[in-house]
Amino acid sequence: MLIGRLHILTNIRLQKQFSHAELARLACEGGANVIQFRQKEGTVRERLTMLLDVAAVCTATGVQLIVDDHLDLALAVGADGVHLGQQDLPVETARTILDRLSGPTHLIGATCTTTEQARIAEKFGADYIGFGPVFPTTSKANPASVKGLEGLAEVCAAVSIPVIAIGGITVERVRSVLEAGAHGVAVLSAVVSAGQPKRASALFREEIDGCS
Repeated sequence: MLIGRLHILTNIRLQKQFSHAELARLACEGGANVIQFRQKEGTVRERLTMLLDVAAVCTATGVQLIVDDHLDLALAVGADGVHLGQQDLPVETARTILDRLSGPTHLIGATCTTTEQARIAEKFGADYIGFGPVFPTTSKANPASVKGLEGLAEVCAAVSIPVIAIGGITVERVRSVLEAGAHGVAVLSAVVSAGQPKRASALFREEIDGCS
């Protein structure tokens, strides 16, 4: 299973107008082919309730669903995969668990901020790398140092699995990111904080398609 190229991360902390499911629906209508559910606050049961609604949207639209941080929640809703940070379940452990289970293949994405982390993630079974922040970002309280296009290009050359660029991604920066070797982009603020998330997603979709 190949990961899609336009990832929209849902978030209800940066804005209060739309729920996770509403953001997912609008992003899918705008052309996103991956929805990444990101919810850091709340109990597991509260997050599961939100995620079930997002899963229903993704199932109805045929869009891939990736769950941040929590393999248990990803499995509970039949998501396409899980995205793991450096402080989450190790990629190697997640791959071992998934290999023991029958059923469809599940994707594992790994957040990496260095080339060495990306190499290790690939070695232990990651299907794609989320690399960044490529540009300055305000969506995280303590983001890693900005990597720039040179850092992105270095990682893309170092691994054979897809690299998804994240951090400060705008429509105007998509072409340079893809030219650096990225398979796709992950977008948060530029879509979820937009007044019209569907239109914002469509602009990213048009730019990616135009670079193909």
